[in-house]
This record gives sequence, structure tokens and C-alpha cells, in this order.
Amino acid sequence: MIVIGLISGTSVDGIDAALVKISGTEKDLQVKLLSAKTFAYPEALRAKILAVCGAEAITMSELADLDDAIATQFALAAQTIQAQHHTAELIGSHGQTIYHRPPVQDRTNKILGYSLQIGRGELIAHLTGIKTISNFRTADIAAGGEGAPLVPKIDLCLLSHPTKTRAIQNLGGIGNLAYLPPNTVSNWEQQIFGWDTGPANVLLDLAVARLTNGTKTYDHDGQWAAQGNPDHQLVQQWLQQDFFQQSPPKSTGRELFDQNYLNQRWQEMDRAGLSQSDRLATLTELTVASIIHSYQQFLPQMPDEVLLCGGGSKNTYLRQRLQAELTSAHIGTTNEVGINGDFKEAIAFAVLAYWRTKSIPGNLPQVTGATKPVLLGDIHLPAMI
Repeated sequence: MIVIGLISGTSVDGIDAALVKISGTEKDLQVKLLSAKTFAYPEALRAKILAVCGAEAITMSELADLDDAIATQFALAAQTIQAQHHTAELIGSHGQTIYHRPPVQDRTNKILGYSLQIGRGELIAHLTGIKTISNFRTADIAAGGEGAPLVPKIDLCLLSHPTKTRAIQNLGGIGNLAYLPPNTVSNWEQQIFGWDTGPANVLLDLAVARLTNGTKTYDHDGQWAAQGNPDHQLVQQWLQQDFFQQSPPKSTGRELFDQNYLNQRWQEMDRAGLSQSDRLATLTELTVASIIHSYQQFLPQMPDEVLLCGGGSKNTYLRQRLQAELTSAHIGTTNEVGINGDFKEAIAFAVLAYWRTKSIPGNLPQVTGATKPVLLGDIHLPAMI
């Protein structure tokens, strides 16, 4: 089946679109990437999304308009990515997350989480004429889960190794992990772990925009941060925050690691007298330290390999710092094992849509905290012409 996967992540740097040929089901799953491209949002739309993610108040009418504007851009991406190829039979659209609240346990009961992705699937189906699956997180949340991360089951099927323990570390706006034991050990599927590790690029990108008055949106290759010296004392202080100490399952987003969070850290860096490059080096070190801390505290053993994906995998300085701290593991990328790291999450949502049509559950309860495996995504059929 030819499927399109669409996602815009917490960095809000554009819509990743992947045209994928998929066959098999789970253990025999096969994917072939036919085409992939990132489509930038119109600047005004991106600014609006970031403002809403930053808690700007809008009316319901404005929310509806934003929902439709994002869906229109997603539909355009889907139409463009298949223009030179076979027409897709299915679209899996993650949409754009604008709010994520993990579940919490109070004294008497568990309060369900809440996660809102906009860019409505019914409009994408209408504009493209292609069956569209969206709202992947809600079924897992209804089963008591975090609704995230959802990619580890795809990683299980595509990236596990017969003898090596692998950690698949996504470095988008937020970092997340899929821990894969060797697939030859007994009950290996029950030994898959995954969770959000904390900020990856989100704070770095906000800091670069702040330091350049918005003329730059990221630190290319980590070159600026590499000129500085991280303040390890500050990083260890920041790691005492509740999220980093919380045991999995756990998830997070811009609701925690946002401009307000950066402002607080900025004041602390002011008092420490850090230069611009020192600040970026220190924020990079927080990403590195949060990953290492997460592995050391919550994994049954350290991985043999760490395969990176997402935009942060291109940050040479970040990779060097990870390798320096994880000397026992090889630090590479998913590209080395046949999965394009830039479009891995778009590929994943194509697979989740494919699984939904075949009635195959897409979540891993031990990862998300859900009470059971569930079918993920709402099905939207195009109107009959």
C-alpha cells in the first residue's frame, strides 16, 4: 500500500511529508521511502501556531480558522509529495500539537491526560480525496495512557537487532526514547521501553532566536554552542526538576519547556555571568545530561548503540557531547540502518495509519501507560464526488 505520513513537531519548523510503500504487518513490516520533503509553513501561520502554543488567548472562531489553515497546508503537502509518483491510497496525519497535558494521579484516582492536535483530518480527506487517519493520541489517552510516545512500536518492528541493545533517540523539539533489547531474547517485546527524555532542540532554538532578535531560528551544526563552555553546576541544578526525576511512563512538551522556562534559566545564566556561546553550550548540555540521566536511572542496562533521528541528529556538537558521556555505546543515526532520520516520524505515522486500516493496535502499553493495546486514529473518508 502507498501511504503518506504527515507531521509537524514541537519545533514547528514545517510539515514533514513522507510517501511510503508499506507491506507486511508487524514483525514482517517492510517500508520503502519513495519521496520525502519538509514543507515550510507560511511565516504568519507559523508565528500564530507558536503564539497559541505559548498560551496566547484566541476565540473559538480563531481556533477553527487555525485548524482549517493547518489542515489546508497538510493537504497541500500531501498533494505535492505524490505529484511525481503513484497516487497514495491513505494518509496518516499527526497534525500539529498545540497542547499536551499528561495524566496525573491524585489521592483517589487517575485524571486522564489531554492532547490536542489540530489540522483536522476530515478537511485533509476532503481536499485530497484520500482516506485520512488522524487523532492518533486520543485512544491511548482514553485507555489511561500518556498518548506519547507512539513511535516505539514502529521502532520495534523496523530497528531491533538480534544481538545488540539499541536506544532510538529522537531529537526534535522534545527528545524521546525507544529502548530495544535484542529481538532474540525471550519475551523481548515486553521489554521495550520508551518515554520523553525532556527538551532536545526547543530551548536551543528559542535561545538562538532571542540572541539574534529572530534573525536565526537554530544553531547550525551546533557551531555557536561549540565555542562556549557549559556550566555543569547549573545543569545539575536544573536536572532536579520534577519531570526529570519522574519515573516513566512520562511525556512532556512546550507546556513545560517553553519561553517562560527559558526566561527563568536565562536569569540564572545572567547571574552566573555566562557569555552567549556559554549559554548555548549550557542548554545543549541540559539536553545531553537529561538523556544520560534518563538512561542511567530508568533503563535496565545501558544500550550498545544509540541511533539518533530528528533535527538534533545533525548537531555535531550535541552528538560529540553525547558520545563523550556515553563512551560504552556507539552514537550513530537511524540513516545508518536504513531509516531516514529526518523523516522517521512521518514514516511512523504512515505506518500507524496503515495499521489502523488493518485493525492492528499501534500503542505499547508499557511505554505509554495505557491499560491495553488499542487501535489508534480516527478514520475520515473523502466525500463522494
